Amino acid sequence: MPKLVNKIIKILITSDFFLNLGWGLLGPVFAIFIIQKITGDIAKAAEVAGFASLIYWITKSLLQIPIGHYLDKNRGEKDDFWSMFLGELIIAFVPIGYLFSYMPWHIYVLQIIYAIGMSLAIPAWSAIFTRHIDKGKEAVQWSMESTFLGIGAGIAGGLGGFIVSILGFKPLFIFVSLLNIFSVLLLLLIRNDISPKNKEIIIMPIRPFVEP
Repeated sequence: MPKLVNKIIKILITSDFFLNLGWGLLGPVFAIFIIQKITGDIAKAAEVAGFASLIYWITKSLLQIPIGHYLDKNRGEKDDFWSMFLGELIIAFVPIGYLFSYMPWHIYVLQIIYAIGMSLAIPAWSAIFTRHIDKGKEAVQWSMESTFLGIGAGIAGGLGGFIVSILGFKPLFIFVSLLNIFSVLLLLLIRNDISPKNKEIIIMPIRPFVEP
């Protein structure tokens, strides 16, 4: 990463990279998983995949704003941090649930759990990132976040199918879960840098994580 990126922004971007890298591995092969392990039928698999997507987006959309409103009402950033941490921790174990799934409703329940985790994580992550972004570097640091997500998506797109073709779904789900757990553990590196008192204070720029 470029110089003069503060520690909190660097860790948030790195954590988000590994989180999205993991889930990006599942994207190209998830429908195939449903065909092979859940339905055995292409038409039924398309129905299950579509309904699973619907359940995820509806659940996430309904929960995100109330959670964000709750986080904004509470003073201090500790609630934001633990909401983000808990949300990502929940997400990390969803791929393990896929290992034990063999009915469509199993997938639907896991999609609800996934949506709950993302609803806890996304508003909190965005709030912390926005407050701690370096003044005068807003565009470049949001661009870095987008760039690293794009790199992760590109890597994941090819790697996910390769892993399944060589090793099967079980190692892939375990690998995705481990990447997610690693992304959660990275967040602990900034636990003591989060403001415990007042969200309204101006967060002064932190000493550059990479020395000039």
